[in-house]
Amino acid sequence: MSRLYGVVAEFDSPEALVEAVRKVRAQGFTRLEACTPFPVHGLDEALGLRRSPLGWFALAAAGVGVAAALLLQWWTGAVDYPLVVGGKPYFALWPSVPITFELAVLLASFATVFGMLALNGLPRLYHPLFEDEEFRRASDDRFVLAVEATDPVFHATETPALLERLGALAVRPVEEKA
Repeated sequence: MSRLYGVVAEFDSPEALVEAVRKVRAQGFTRLEACTPFPVHGLDEALGLRRSPLGWFALAAAGVGVAAALLLQWWTGAVDYPLVVGGKPYFALWPSVPITFELAVLLASFATVFGMLALNGLPRLYHPLFEDEEFRRASDDRFVLAVEATDPVFHATETPALLERLGALAVRPVEEKA
């Protein structure tokens, strides 16, 4: 049993895709996906995508790394095993900078990688668009716009007609396997 995932429209240029996305969004569609062989300037804005929170994840993890590194070095040098070496204090900030920096970078990189995977919903082993044979051209020479059937404005016959009026080379329904 399969059900309709949505409609896929192919465009031959990035400009045509961006213009179609703008016009489709102006009609009230919100559940859109665009696939291109290379980054297209202005496509994120046309799709209405927000800025990624990934930078905040990295900043928070770096802050945790700084705090953990300083706390660990202070605890081991001043509380757990206080040892005076050459008249130096139990804890000093300047000798702690390299370890603090390294732990901040390590935790920020882990947060970035795992945050990116979580925000992108990866690993995703199946997507209904993979069932479309012509979809492979999106990584070669086509610019693809997918409109999901779960969009409140979607209509099974009017949406493909709209995409054809916007200059799509081909418009196809995509079935989702259950």
